[in-house]
This record gives sequence, structure tokens and C-alpha cells, in this order.
Amino acid sequence: MTAEYSAHHLQVLEGLEAVRKRPGMYIGSNGSPGLMHCLWEIIDNAVDEAVAGNGSKIDTILHADGSVEVHDRGRGIPVDVEPRTGLTGVEVVFTKLHAGGKFGGGSYAASGGLHGVGASVVNALSERLDVEVDRGGKTYAMSFHRGEPGLFADSGEKRPDAPFTPFQDKSELRIVGKAPRGASGTRIRYWADRQIFTKDAAFQLGELETRARQTAFLVPGLEIVVRDERGEETNETSYHYQGGISEFVEYLATDAPVTDTWRIQGEGTFRETVPVLQADGHMVATEVERVCAVDIAMRWGTGYDTVTRSFVNIISTPKGGTHQQGFEQELLKALRAQVDQNARRLKVGANDKLEKDDVLAGLTAVLTVNVPEPQFEGQTKEVLGTPAVRQIVAQVLRKDLAARFASTKRDDKSQATQLLDKVVAEMKARVSARAHKETQRRKNALESSTLPTKLVDCRTNDVERSELFIVEGDSALGTAKNARNSEFQALLPIRGKILNVQKASVGDMLSNAECASIIQVIGAGSGRSFDIDAARYGKVILMSDADVDGAHIRTLLLTLFYRYMRPLIEHGRVFAAVPPLHRIIVMNPGSKPNETIYTYSEQEMHALLAKLRKAGKRWHEPIQRYKGLGEMDAEQLATTTMERGGRLLRRVRMEDAEAAGRVFELLMGNEVAPRREFIIDSSGRLSRESIDA
Repeated sequence: MTAEYSAHHLQVLEGLEAVRKRPGMYIGSNGSPGLMHCLWEIIDNAVDEAVAGNGSKIDTILHADGSVEVHDRGRGIPVDVEPRTGLTGVEVVFTKLHAGGKFGGGSYAASGGLHGVGASVVNALSERLDVEVDRGGKTYAMSFHRGEPGLFADSGEKRPDAPFTPFQDKSELRIVGKAPRGASGTRIRYWADRQIFTKDAAFQLGELETRARQTAFLVPGLEIVVRDERGEETNETSYHYQGGISEFVEYLATDAPVTDTWRIQGEGTFRETVPVLQADGHMVATEVERVCAVDIAMRWGTGYDTVTRSFVNIISTPKGGTHQQGFEQELLKALRAQVDQNARRLKVGANDKLEKDDVLAGLTAVLTVNVPEPQFEGQTKEVLGTPAVRQIVAQVLRKDLAARFASTKRDDKSQATQLLDKVVAEMKARVSARAHKETQRRKNALESSTLPTKLVDCRTNDVERSELFIVEGDSALGTAKNARNSEFQALLPIRGKILNVQKASVGDMLSNAECASIIQVIGAGSGRSFDIDAARYGKVILMSDADVDGAHIRTLLLTLFYRYMRPLIEHGRVFAAVPPLHRIIVMNPGSKPNETIYTYSEQEMHALLAKLRKAGKRWHEPIQRYKGLGEMDAEQLATTTMERGGRLLRRVRMEDAEAAGRVFELLMGNEVAPRREFIIDSSGRLSRESIDA
């Protein structure tokens, strides 16, 4: 090491060298997210063409050799010579940083490509990139190796490791064929450079399909085809929608609606000073007037999850920005004003005040803004930074909401009333949950319990060891009291079938005695305020009868946990007990005691009987069939269902929360028609013998 530090220690990276040296600056990382970001850059260029009215179809192909191809039907990259550099438009786009048609030249009114580095960054980070342009009746082609133009000596299939010869004196944009009459567009195929990206970096089909779907929603009429050729079978999916972001909201929303999907559109102007390139090549600071177009689709549902998607010029901004800030601030402000005006009807006190989470609970919204030359924070474009957009979005939203809440139409008044009821119920639930959390403590010798009197609690304070059994009915409770280990097993009885919370509001759920008792006993709150670290039990075990009614009760309980205490399921702390169906007493000869065997299904029982018959053994008739937990004595219930050494528990898992939500909505929601179709379609798979009737 030396303390010397002078000018000759400095390095100046020129052109694409800087991209290869510091790829994270341009694409975020050199793993799978960075690899996907490169693909987004190419796809976004094709989408910008479609938004500008050029082309209505984009193909994205994941080839078996690890390359990816994007084919659009736009105008095609310019093939003539750019005068300042003396290079063709194709070479400028793919080899020069900060070069392109989106710097105010009039080719694009508003686009996602702002920095002119997208295509050139992808080229720099690719072992090989081939581009073909259909334009003017001809097909032009050019190839690059790690950003350098030249020729590959292909023999048969194109390969990134084929011999490569760079151009020496002058680059050549080859004419390789004739394009069909009237056809234009660009085909780009590239192989990511494994010197840059990690070994495990791979194109994620799920992310690609999600991005293609959302883009098709955002650009009505655009068809995006995704084809994956990497597996044994080719998988192809096409995305094409006409309904725009209203249809996007309906797709994203999984709960029952409280309001219709509201579509809000408007625009505003602002002035900003930007450098403008003059004809003589100089940049001059010039004040220009911008127009910002706002398009919002949103609806509230009965759930408490918030799903928001925000976009700027079709580019997703997952971390928000000024447009989302303006939207959320104005939404809160408008609903606070409405609650204040209707305080008497809503029974809201002077000190009760809505918070942002109350307003956003159950909201599904898609927010898009169109801004010429927006300011993003960084090349990855995840946060919009243009300050004036906040106020414009707020103004558009304020005007529309004021008109909706002042409307005298019956439908508008009904939806406004339901919305205010929902947000106030969310506020009251939050306040109630906070009060529960602050006052509720596990009882000890010096504390009095605020828990329900019907709870039969355990003695231990060790959450990891403790178990809460939610049992069906008082008869089962009596047996379970004698069967449990009172050191770590607690019991909470429920009476019959609890409220179907998939259809009920938050207020109805909290006012239901059984639901409120379960939430109070678990002690971690509900909905957004749920804190899994405050849960009083390590396991929650649903113990219902092994019949149709028991299965229904278990489904209702799981609906409650899924809707309002989901982290318990996500952390694998909810279980279903598996009580036996049959008790078979096998008679042994002589003085040897008889053997008791439990079976858990009809199939298992018949298999056991066949085995006993083959062995020449006899059993007591009739075989006992348990129709409920109350038919067991304490010893039987303990041995089969409650003791850790011999019981069988079924862990409730939720690998895909969204898919689980759709299933809950189908089986337990307000919409009858889809449930009827499901029953009819599934009837062929049902065996009459399996029905416990």
C-alpha cells in the first residue's frame, strides 16, 4: 500500500467500458433482477413504439440456448446515417450512451426511455447481440460482441461463442433480405454475458408474464405474446385487453366489492426549466410548459389488503414517487372531510381521526401519469421525482371525488355511504385492536384476566410450547378438559358455525361474539394491526368433528384466520386436528388383552379389516364409528387427537396467498354464479360413497 495519490492514479472509463465495469449502476444488480431489467429495457422500447401508435403486437421469446428475442412491429430503428457521429442509427442506438429518439426530438410525446442508455447497456452486457430492422422494404442486420460491432462466422445455428471479427475501418449495416410490403419493425436477440451475470441468474417466466399482462392492461389493444422454449414443451401465452386500467383493477381485486371501479381522468400543466439542444449543438436552459395527463382506476372491497400499482409513461414505479404521494394525500384529505361532514350518522367522536391505513384498507388502485421527460431517481426508474406531478394528481382526484360525494344519483350516494361506513369501521377496528393490545396480558398470580370466561387457559407462559385448541361445542369441551395437558394446552369452545367473514364487514366481524373471542384470546390483534410476535400461543389447532358440519366449521374458521390473522397461517402456526373415524377392537386369544386400533378413513378401515381377516383374527362387532368428538371418552381423545406422542395434525399452509384468496372468494364469497359453476364442473370427480351422510 502506498500513500501516493496523484492524477495518474485516476481512470477514465469511456463509452460502454463504464457499463461493464459498474453494471449495478445501470441495471441494479448482476443477478436475476439485473438480467430481467435488461429485458425490460428492450421490451419498453417496443412498448414506447406501440404507445406512439406504431404496431399492435410484440413477441418475446425465451430460446432454449439461453438467449431472448423481442420482436416489435414499430417503425424500425432508423438505418440512415446520423450526421454528428457518421454512424447509422442502429449503431448509435446500440453503442452510444445517452443517444436515442426520446430527448425531445418530437419522435415520442411521452415515453419510458429517458436516458438513452437502455439498448446500449443491454448490448454492453451481452456476449452477443443481433438486431434486424425491417424498414423501407428491406431487412437490415448488425451484430455485436460485448458492445463492439462486427461479424460472427456462424455455421448453422447462431451461437455466442462463434468466431467473431470486429469491424476495422468502418462499420457495416448489412442488407440481408427483403421485408414484406408495408412491414416494419425491429427484432433483437441477445445472449447475456456470463462474465457479468452470476451463474444462477436466469430469466424468470413468472415475472415476464406478470409484466406482459400489466403492460397489455395499460396499453389497450396491444397484444403481447410470451413464448418459453426452454422446457421439453413450448409454453406460449398471449395477453390482449381492451378495457384498460379498469379491467386491470378488476383483475387485481380478489375481495367482494364495496364500490364499483371508479375511473378518474384529467390533466394539468406545469412549467419547468430544462436544457434544450439547439441547432448549433449547444444546450440552452429554456422554460417549457408541460402537460401531465392523469388516469386513475380504483375500487374498495371488503378486505383490508391494499393493492396499488403506479406507472409513469407505462413504466412501473414500484416504490412510488410524487404521483403516488399526491394520490394518497388527497384521498386521505377528501375522506377525512366527508367523515367530518357525516360525523353524527357515522357516530364518530371529535377525537376520532382517519389515518392513511384506514383509507387504503381494501383499496385496489391503478394510477398512471403521462409526463414528457419525467425525472426519475436513478436509471432503474422505480421512483418518480418530478415535484409538480404531486399537485396535479391531487387536483384531478379532488375535483372528481368532490363531484362523486355531492352527486344526487342513487347509485353514487349508496356507494359513498358504503365507503364511509367501511373506512370508519377500519378506524374503529384499529382503535379497538390497539386498546386490546395495550390492555391484554397473559394472566399470572398478580393479574386479573380480561379474557373470555369460556376460555380454559393453560399454565405455561412459554409461547413456543403452548397450544390453543378451538373445539366445536360444549360437549367436546367437557371431554377435552379431561384429555388435555393443562400445563401447555388451552381450550376455547365455539358454538356451531361462526360468522362467514368473507361476506361480512369488519364491523360485523368484530361485533360477532365468537370471532371477537377468538381474536381476543389469540391476543395479537386483527387485520393490518395484527402482530404475530404478540400471539399468546405457539400453535392454534382447529378441532372439529369428522363430518360435513365439522368440515364446514373448519372452513369458516380458516376463512377468519386467512382474512384477519393471515401471518399465523404464513408462519405455519395453524393446524387442523385429525380425529379418528373408527375404533376397532381386535380380539386376541387366551388371556392376552384385546388390541384397540383407530382408523382415519373408510379406505383405511377396509384395508385393516382385510388384513385382519387374512391373518385369521376377529374383532368386535359393530365397529364403533365416531360421529363427533363428544362420543369419545377422555382417554380416547387424548390418545388419538391431543397427546403429542400419538396424535396426527395437518398443518395449514398457504404457498400462494393470492390463489388462496381466490379460492376463499369462490367458496365463501357473495358471488353465487361462479360457485354454482364450480360445483357443476367438479361434480364428475365426486364419489357418492365418500359423502358422509
